[in-house]
Amino acid sequence: MANKDQGPNPAEGPGDGEEVRPEGEGSEANASGPAPQDGQDVADGDELTVDDILGAEQSAEAAAEDAVLADLESQLLNDLKRLQAEYANYRRRTEEQRELEIERAQGAVAKGLLPVLDDLDRADKHGDLEEGSPFAAIAVKLRGVAERIGLTTYGAAGEVFDPQQHEAIVQVPTPGAAEPTILEVVEVGYRLGSVELRPAKVVVAVPAE
Repeated sequence: MANKDQGPNPAEGPGDGEEVRPEGEGSEANASGPAPQDGQDVADGDELTVDDILGAEQSAEAAAEDAVLADLESQLLNDLKRLQAEYANYRRRTEEQRELEIERAQGAVAKGLLPVLDDLDRADKHGDLEEGSPFAAIAVKLRGVAERIGLTTYGAAGEVFDPQQHEAIVQVPTPGAAEPTILEVVEVGYRLGSVELRPAKVVVAVPAE
């Protein structure tokens, strides 16, 4: 006769109503989920940093592209420098040409005034330019115009004779003269800025033999 108090047979399956749990379910070992497999995406906390990206090994193709870009950049920089130099030279030549044209125009005007200024100088030496007279007033205005355009005179008695600036009309042997010296200015010289318009015509004292 079977014993009614005997428990279920271990060889038999679970009894009705009893829940079967998979092995290890609910344990601490599986609390964080399964471990990532090889090739699985990196978790958000393990994203690559800028240093990782910059330090990554560069492929041969990428290195070749960088070399081509660097060479192109160098060529463009050289072309830019050449264009800047050409433009600077062009501006310099244009400015020099403009200044030369201005000097030529001013020189043409100044040369036209020289005979009039010579007449004024002769009239002044003869006492014809009386102060307060209309003739004296005209002389003042003309000389003012000459000064405003940059016209200057040179050559005076007592100066050392310079063949680069003075034209000797007469040479007078003079005892005691140590070097050629201007005795008299027959016609003053004129310059416009650094340009000589006319040399001074002078009488020169030279050492006596």
